[in-house]
Amino acid sequence: MSEGGRRGARTARVRREIALVQGIEPLQVAELELGPDGGQGSTAGGAQAVLRPGPGSGPVTTGEVFVLVRRGGRPVGTLLVRVPEGADPEQVLTALARAAERRAGGSRAGAPGGTTGGSGSERPGDTRGGTRPERPGDTTDGTGPERPGDTTDGTGPERPGGRAGRSGHVPPGPPRTAVVVATRERAGQLARALDSLLAQDHPRFEIVVVDNAPATEETRELIERKYGERVRYVREPVPGLAVAHNRGLAAVRSEVVAFTDDDVVADPRWLTELTTPFAADPGLGCATGLILPARLRTPAQVLLESHGGFAKGFAPRTYDPERPPAGEPLFPFAAGRFGSGANMAFRTEVLRRVGGFDPATGAGTPARGGDDLYGFVRVLAQGHRLHYTPRALVWHHHRETWRDLETQAYGYGAGLTAYLTAILVNRPALLPAFLARLPRGLARARTLSAARRADGAAGAPGGHDARTHPWPHRLSRLQRRGMLYGPVGYLRARHALRTLTREAR
Repeated sequence: MSEGGRRGARTARVRREIALVQGIEPLQVAELELGPDGGQGSTAGGAQAVLRPGPGSGPVTTGEVFVLVRRGGRPVGTLLVRVPEGADPEQVLTALARAAERRAGGSRAGAPGGTTGGSGSERPGDTRGGTRPERPGDTTDGTGPERPGDTTDGTGPERPGGRAGRSGHVPPGPPRTAVVVATRERAGQLARALDSLLAQDHPRFEIVVVDNAPATEETRELIERKYGERVRYVREPVPGLAVAHNRGLAAVRSEVVAFTDDDVVADPRWLTELTTPFAADPGLGCATGLILPARLRTPAQVLLESHGGFAKGFAPRTYDPERPPAGEPLFPFAAGRFGSGANMAFRTEVLRRVGGFDPATGAGTPARGGDDLYGFVRVLAQGHRLHYTPRALVWHHHRETWRDLETQAYGYGAGLTAYLTAILVNRPALLPAFLARLPRGLARARTLSAARRADGAAGAPGGHDARTHPWPHRLSRLQRRGMLYGPVGYLRARHALRTLTREAR
C-alpha cells in the first residue's frame, strides 16, 4: 500500500473510532450510604440506606448509574447498575450493593466490586477495576508487607476523636494544614471547588489560591468579593503548574500542605482523612487519596473513566522505600501508581527539603505534566513513606470532548517521560538504580499489556470495561508520541524557564 493509501486508512479508522466514542451513552453518578459497619452478617439488613446524586448529577432515575458505595461514610467500592424502568433506584442499588458485600464475606472484609448487566442483575465474580474485596493480610496489590498498625482491609486509621482502640489509645487528630489550589482563568470552577473546601470538617486549615499567569483580574476579584479573608490570594506570574505549586508551598506556614485542582468537589472529610496519617507516622512524607468522576455526561468522560480514570482502588496502601514492593520492579519510578496531583498532601518540611516540584514540569509548560509524579518519587527517594487512603475522596470533573481526550493522552505520555527525565537530571545518582530496574519493568509492562488485550480488562472502578468501550488506537498513538516528546519538552521547559528568569531580573 502506498503512503497515501496508509494515511487514508488511518484517517478512516480515526473517524470510525470517533463515531464509536460519540455513540457512548451518558451515566448517572450517585453515592449510596449503607450505614455503619456492623461486623460479619451486618449487610443483610441494618440501617436504612440513603441514596444521593453525585455532586455533578441530578436525582437518580431509571437507566445506568455509576454509584459509589459507602459504609459509615467510608468509600468501599463502586457498582455500575442499570435501574429498570419503573423500579425504585434506591431499592435496586441497595439490594445489589448488599448482595455484593455478602459475597465478599461481610462489610469489614471487603467491598462491592462487581458490575451489573443491563437487566439489573449483577455479574457474579466480576471484580475488575480495583474494587476487588480486600481481606486482612491480603497484600497482593504489590505494596509488600504492611507496617505495624497499617491495614489492608480498607478500614484505614481510626478517625480523630473516634472510639479508642483495644489499648484505650485515641489516635491523634489531623495536623495543621494548608490547602493550595492553583488556577488560571476558571473562576466558575474555582468557586465550586472553594465552596467544598470551606465545608471541610478539618479543625485547623487555611486555603491558598495561586493565580497562575493571569490574563485578567477575574480570580482576584472572585476571592475578594465572595471569600474575603477566608481564602488567601497569591499571584504567580510565571506559567506552569509546578511553579504555581512552589509559590503556594513558599507561602504556607503549616505542618502539612495539601494540593488539589480547581475542577474538583472535595468530600467534607477529604482533608481530615488525607492528613491524619501524618500525625500517626512521623516517617510519612506524602499521602494521596481517591478520585472519582463528579459526572459522566459526555462520551469522553465515560470513556476516560471506563479505562480507570484517576482512581487507585479502595484498599489503603503504604509504600516504604526500605521495603520495596515485590510486584513493582520499577519502584519507585512507576509513580503513576501512587496517586494524582488533584488529591495529594506532603509534610511541608519534607517537600521543601527536596526542593519542591521541578518548575520545568507540569501543565502550562512544554513538558505538559509530570509535576506530581516528580514530587512522589523525590519524597520516596529521600527515604520517606507514601500512603494512599481511599477515605480521602475528591470528585473530579473530567474533560468533556474528544479533542480534550487527545490533548490529555498526549500530555499524559509527555508528562510521564518528562518527569523521569527531570528525576535523572536533578538526581543523576538515581540513574544506576533506574537502569537496573528497567529490563524487569519493561517485561512486566509487556506481560500486563498482553493480559489486558487477552481479556479486555480495562482496570476501571466499577468495571465499566464490561460496557466494551475500547480505548481508541488514536489515543494510544498520541500517548506514545507524547512519551517520545517528553524529554524534549522538559529540556525546552528548562530553557524557557531560564529565559523568563533572566527577563525578570
